[in-house]
Amino acid sequence: MLDLRKNKRLDVFNADMVKGAKFSGVHEFPLLHRTNYIPVMALPFNAAKRTMRLKQWLHFYIYDYFFESVWNMPDRYLPLFKKFKGVITPDFSLYINLPLAMQIWNTYRNRALGYWLQSNGIPIIANVSWGDERTYDFAFEGLEKGGTYAICSNGALQNKISRYYFVKGLEKMVEALEPDTIVNYSYYSKDIFDKYEKKGIIIITLKHWSDAIRE
Repeated sequence: MLDLRKNKRLDVFNADMVKGAKFSGVHEFPLLHRTNYIPVMALPFNAAKRTMRLKQWLHFYIYDYFFESVWNMPDRYLPLFKKFKGVITPDFSLYINLPLAMQIWNTYRNRALGYWLQSNGIPIIANVSWGDERTYDFAFEGLEKGGTYAICSNGALQNKISRYYFVKGLEKMVEALEPDTIVNYSYYSKDIFDKYEKKGIIIITLKHWSDAIRE
């Protein structure tokens, strides 16, 4: 067994990030505490350093390469995260054409960073993402029922295939997590979300950053 504590340079797995965590039973994702925050505004991580409007949340609904450094060097960004109202946990991609092992790894990284943020006193909303039906076994693992969860419809409704997987995955998410509130970035589709609002789930739609800037 490799003892990463003896040499931090060996910890390319960020094992120290989940120190003290409890883990889920199947894939051993770090467990996140349920939260009930209701964000009003959010801006992308890659715009965080150049804004003076700090009374809002950070999100990662951008290309992965913009925030891979957060995984590699999380401590560097902790002072930045603490300036904002909270963080929607990173949206590492679960493209359906990625090998399933990579999709599980990206889900683990989402949970690990979420746990690390909570451990450092940062308010979070857990981002939930999924791919095709193969991901339903792990996409919702490590998360408590109820509370607030964030999803991203941006780019997910552009064609019939991606829309199908978004709609089916959302159904599975609601079934598995029973959220009180869903924070959706960034476009509201009435035919998708109306039925959940009728069930009593609060749907908060955060505007796309470019739209918010124009307004």
